[in-house]
Amino acid sequence: MTDNTAELAAGDRVAGRLYTDPDIFDQELTRIFERTWVWVAHDSELPGPGTFKSTHVGKQPVIVTRDRKGELRTLLNRCRHRGASICEKPSGKANGFTCPYHAWSYGLNGQLRGIPYPDGYEGVLDKSELSLKKLRTESYGGLVFATFNEDAEPLEEFLGDARLWIDRFMKQGGGYPIKVLGKHQFKFRGNWKIQLENTTDGYHFPIVHRSWMASVDAETADMMSFMTDPAAITHDLGNGHSVMQMVPEHSDLDADDGTEPLQGRFDDLVAELSKTLDDAQVRKLVRAMHGTGFNLNLFPNVSMSSAFFRVLRPVSVDETWIEHVAIGPDGPPEVDAVNRERLRIHEHFQGPFGFGTPDDAEGWDRVQRGAQGAPEMPILVNRGIGRETRSPEGWPTAHVTDETGMRAAYRKWKEMMGDD
Repeated sequence: MTDNTAELAAGDRVAGRLYTDPDIFDQELTRIFERTWVWVAHDSELPGPGTFKSTHVGKQPVIVTRDRKGELRTLLNRCRHRGASICEKPSGKANGFTCPYHAWSYGLNGQLRGIPYPDGYEGVLDKSELSLKKLRTESYGGLVFATFNEDAEPLEEFLGDARLWIDRFMKQGGGYPIKVLGKHQFKFRGNWKIQLENTTDGYHFPIVHRSWMASVDAETADMMSFMTDPAAITHDLGNGHSVMQMVPEHSDLDADDGTEPLQGRFDDLVAELSKTLDDAQVRKLVRAMHGTGFNLNLFPNVSMSSAFFRVLRPVSVDETWIEHVAIGPDGPPEVDAVNRERLRIHEHFQGPFGFGTPDDAEGWDRVQRGAQGAPEMPILVNRGIGRETRSPEGWPTAHVTDETGMRAAYRKWKEMMGDD
């Protein structure tokens, strides 16, 4: 970068221009989103050969699919002829992809299969050299990532200590695999890093989400009253990843001594499940109704927040798309009742007419509007820096209201944006 990244992202503050400078944003797309692993799908969205999903890596449109052998592929959604997008459907099943402009057709593995009226191409075109551009694609724990960078470290190495928390997050299926139940998208007028900061920002919760706290039953409100709980902490997991433990006793759902009572609000659900499932199965499913007790932030574009995925996509320096993905157990018909209840919980907080999404988006919008004023003034991320310690695992750790997660993300930001 032309600017000194040490000045743009110091340990306890970042420059206000990081939210407003279009040149910095353009460099982020190439130096971060095109160089590292970006989340593109969950396994359950691609259940068999031919299934696909359209999405983006940064601003670049891609198709994630399973080829005929069941191998995951991520293909640039751009015809090799004149550059048209070859797929506009958000998801589906296909035998291949055909460009609507001149009907060049491609296999699920990206290979160019056919060209109409080929007689004009004798001696000037080799189909084997014109496959769709492929991105490296790897998965862990059902999460599918892609990168344009052929030299990027293996995905598992990039995830590092975050893998432990991914494993814990996936336990909320109550003994069954996790599947996507539904999703919705919305756009806010703000920089992508504002949302990146939010997922492990416990400081805002009782202020921004006061109306939600007033709308839920007393047991749920008490469970989420973590502001003064010394056991509620945030870890910097390395590589820009962080985890915020709001309800520490639910961090590992397998750690259950059987003494914690199930919430009374689920009594009807317990009665319904008990008709066909044993007590242990019912307890695992119902105890995980609110998901895990933590938010996991995976740099740069996805978080695993209690009971849903939140995916961000940068559009411009002051515009970001957010996708909220509801999840639940993928099991026999008996768990349909669990997933109906999980969807209602998701809608109440994260749904488009819920309490959480509008309140968060208003805060993000205001940060962007405010940052337009006096861009030379820094954004502070220093809360708790004086009381940060090391966990037994070696993770920088502070209270759940501290800004440890933000400092983790900006440390990785500075590393990737540096001239080296």
